[in-house]
Amino acid sequence: VQLIESGGGSVQAGSSLKLTCEVKRGRFANYNMGWFRQTPQKEREFLAAISWTGPNDHTYFKYYSDSLRDRFAVSRDNAKNSAYLEIGSLEPEDTAIYYCAASEFPNFKEFGQTYYATFWYNAWGQGTQVTVST
Repeated sequence: VQLIESGGGSVQAGSSLKLTCEVKRGRFANYNMGWFRQTPQKEREFLAAISWTGPNDHTYFKYYSDSLRDRFAVSRDNAKNSAYLEIGSLEPEDTAIYYCAASEFPNFKEFGQTYYATFWYNAWGQGTQVTVST
């Protein structure tokens, strides 16, 4: 599986961004998708995740970092093989490389217990830089 991220860039504080992660190959509906970010000073940080969409392709669960849930929104579009992360009210502290990740393990219970852990995901995108200035 290959993950291709886009949507990063340099923006002013207070603005919004929508990051896209397109998945190549495999049945996208079976993938749990996660979003993380990293700076040189910190370990990779969990942001948000969205589960696979179940046998009917309509059931899914969303998870967020407690400290960021008010400004972040995760979504997916199975028809476009893509997951999204919308970030509102950007702050300079949001400057980082943003990564999407995928795990092909269609199990709601398991994912609900491990969605925040980097080891759970077996495929990662190349990262997209987000830079926020005042």
